[in-house]
Amino acid sequence: MTDLFTRQPDAPLAERLRPHTLDDVIGQQHLIGEGKPLRLAVKSGKPHSMLLWGPPGVGKTTLARILAQSFNAQFLPVSAVFSGVKDIREAILKAETALQQGRATILFVDEVHRFNKAQQDAFLPHVESGLLTFIGATTENPSFEVNPALLSRAQVYILNPLSPADLQQLIEKVLALPDYQGMEITPEAAALLVQTADGDARRLLNLLEQLLRAAQTRRLKTLGETFLAESLGAQIRRFDKGGESFYNQISALHKSVRGSHPNAALYWFCRMLDGGADPRYLARRIVRMAWEDIGLADPRAFTIANEAAQTYERLGSPEGELALAQAVLYLAAAAKSNAGYKAYNQMTAFVKQNSSDEVPVHLRNAPTKLMKKLGYGREYRYAHDEPNAYAAGETYMPDGMAEPDFYQPVPRGLEIKIGEKLDWLRKLDEEAGE
Repeated sequence: MTDLFTRQPDAPLAERLRPHTLDDVIGQQHLIGEGKPLRLAVKSGKPHSMLLWGPPGVGKTTLARILAQSFNAQFLPVSAVFSGVKDIREAILKAETALQQGRATILFVDEVHRFNKAQQDAFLPHVESGLLTFIGATTENPSFEVNPALLSRAQVYILNPLSPADLQQLIEKVLALPDYQGMEITPEAAALLVQTADGDARRLLNLLEQLLRAAQTRRLKTLGETFLAESLGAQIRRFDKGGESFYNQISALHKSVRGSHPNAALYWFCRMLDGGADPRYLARRIVRMAWEDIGLADPRAFTIANEAAQTYERLGSPEGELALAQAVLYLAAAAKSNAGYKAYNQMTAFVKQNSSDEVPVHLRNAPTKLMKKLGYGREYRYAHDEPNAYAAGETYMPDGMAEPDFYQPVPRGLEIKIGEKLDWLRKLDEEAGE
């Protein structure tokens, strides 16, 4: 069998330095340190299904490979970008063969969020049966991108961007290689390289390899800040010297929109584009802002945000970014309401705290004679047949449960009208109960 960690002579630096064991891994100590989840999993000798969630270049694939090797399991990598149901079926056949030989199988699905429901469902039964141990890697929130059935069977582990200290350690590891003995990098150049990598180990290694080759060609022994600027040019991200993180910037963008400051919001949007952020990621966040912070105060915000995202998909870069930028401006200038967002969160908590009460008989559907005989739907008042198309005094909650009043429209935008309508309906209810 081919060793998973076999190195080719001309393999990229990132591949040559791929760790063999958990002790070799830089960063992610909250998962692999002593007494931490993945370290304990290896010591137990029992693999379990998991989702590794984190940004690019933080070690998701590396950890999956190390876990497979630690468990002496067959490692079957599948890319959600290039693979389909056929590849999954082939993996299942290989897993069945390995099982007959007394060996477990780990199915590693890279970018699992790109698999559709049918593709995810294709291997779910085999995860449930124990034929496969599933390890998925994703840069997207699994809560939104992974089927609930699969999500419920996998432990989610969050991987963090590598810290500046982690990346500095990686630089030192590279300079200790025989290929680069005698070469060094100034503290200023190292700091700039760390900022440019922005927590991504793969990006740092690729940039550093590019720099070292250029330095060797020019017979330089020291990599300085000027040399970095000349060699990398536009690849150097224009982050402040303080090294603000990607997530701090998206937070600043979101809060500028929420705070109704269009120019500040546009500034952070352009900063993130300039820093190399994926416009598709920004598009998703913009849509989220529309639902969370504008809500029903201005329903046009949802349409504009969605259409801007679709425009980007149609035009691509650089034209598509203009649509996203104008969506940011509109959202920042729009009337704000988090009433729907708050009501949803409150109702979610309310439902979890209460028992699963039965649907009242008058609200049940009665498609069969038996159900009609049992009284399903009896005494239901059809709202369209009532004055004002409203069944004043009718109840729609489980018997004995008062209707929560979580949704409180704000006095801004369209929600002014919504609030007035709800107040009027409450008055009709009160009159009906007199």
